[in-house]
Amino acid sequence: MTPQELVRTFYETVVSQHRLEDLPRFIGPDCVLRQGERTVPLGPAGMARHLTDLRETYPDYTVRILRQHCDGPYVISECVMEGTHLGPWPGTVPTGTHLTFTGVNVDRVEHGKIVEHGGAVNTFETLWEAGIIRPTE
Repeated sequence: MTPQELVRTFYETVVSQHRLEDLPRFIGPDCVLRQGERTVPLGPAGMARHLTDLRETYPDYTVRILRQHCDGPYVISECVMEGTHLGPWPGTVPTGTHLTFTGVNVDRVEHGKIVEHGGAVNTFETLWEAGIIRPTE
């Protein structure tokens, strides 16, 4: 499986179908989350926690990859993420609204596993358009 195929399968199958039991096949034990210049240890257990928390807010959460680019060990994926807002999310209350987010994920693949994950999701635009967030007066 190429790095691009691995990343696509991870998001569109493992994440979208909430198959946490498959995480060790895709996520390296020393996988880190990259947040700017900071890295946070993640590994399969941390990824499982993240995906479980995500499912509490969006129980039907799915990821679809529109296009990908591979540069050495890095796979850049333009994604569409969807889910129904049925659980808490910081600063919001559940609305029952089906939301669609766009974003870009950057994953580094080594020895057939994701060892670094980062990216950005356009949450502001989606939450603003849905009326979930508004400026304070």
